[in-house]
Amino acid sequence: MIYGAYGYTGQLVAEHALRQGMTPILAGRDPARLEALGSRLGLPTRVFGLDDPAHAAERLEGVSLVAHCAGPFSATSTPMIQACLASGAHYLDITGEITVFALAHAQDAAARQAGIVVCPGVGFDVIPTDCVAACLKAALPDATHLALGFDSDSGLSPGTARTSIEGLALGGQVRENGRLRPVPLGHRRREIDFGRGPKSAVTIPWGDVATAFYSTGIPNIEVYLPTPSTVALGMRLIDPLRGLLAGEWLQGQLKSLVTRRLRGPDEASRERSPTWVWGEVRNAAGERRTAYLETANGYQVTVHGVLHAVKHLLGYQGDGGYFTPSQLLGARCVEQLPGSGAIRLAP
Repeated sequence: MIYGAYGYTGQLVAEHALRQGMTPILAGRDPARLEALGSRLGLPTRVFGLDDPAHAAERLEGVSLVAHCAGPFSATSTPMIQACLASGAHYLDITGEITVFALAHAQDAAARQAGIVVCPGVGFDVIPTDCVAACLKAALPDATHLALGFDSDSGLSPGTARTSIEGLALGGQVRENGRLRPVPLGHRRREIDFGRGPKSAVTIPWGDVATAFYSTGIPNIEVYLPTPSTVALGMRLIDPLRGLLAGEWLQGQLKSLVTRRLRGPDEASRERSPTWVWGEVRNAAGERRTAYLETANGYQVTVHGVLHAVKHLLGYQGDGGYFTPSQLLGARCVEQLPGSGAIRLAP
């Protein structure tokens, strides 16, 4: 089942699943949009919301796994995971939200008992960076610090933009000594060559602050994004105003604006916008290892990542529990996705 199938990414997943010979059930809470998509693709549909996890579990009857594509996942992931636990369906999603990863990780024991896999983040958030983190850990097993980052010209879908608006109010996050620590927006700056020349970059609250810790055990983690100096300065200046950005009215207005204005990158834009991924580890002695990876556009990585995980779980015979993508699919699974190169390690 693809839940949230009529959203930007959900539609892409559904279309590519059909091309690959799959016949997923399309699901969501909007009957008009869902039926229109089901009619266009010739696929079955189920209409239900997530306000009642028990009812949602009933609607998962006969479903072996859910590819959850309906954000913001801060609101939708927990009820869907509860429904999957009750129905015995594996759970996948495409979140990049730190709190969602932490909440999903807390369901590890319940998932083991239920015999289901709970694996959030099987899209661009966070397959490429999670694989880079796992490979760097293998290259320097005693690493104490991990930095990750990516560089892309990809546009935003409405769902990604709405999640980013929520993130502005939450501020930055890093992991220090094994614990998540809130930090100001644009907390730290450094020059990084992600693969196409050095750029000024700042820390962002990306999902790997949670998942890379689960995958590697490295206690200090930061994630970077290229950001012009003027924008980085602006992030620091607006940080004291985050309380205002958290207001329900302003959040609603900003989300409404992006919903009306954004449609997400079209196929041509996705094809010409690859992504460069970078990572670095160091240990207490100052030894370092660096990794580089070029992938397809983030939305293409997400579509192919979801379907790669779906195929893996359709034949899965292993234990249940919480997994990161690299734990479930392998440290170099990103290399199997169309448009992705090999992870290159350097001293």
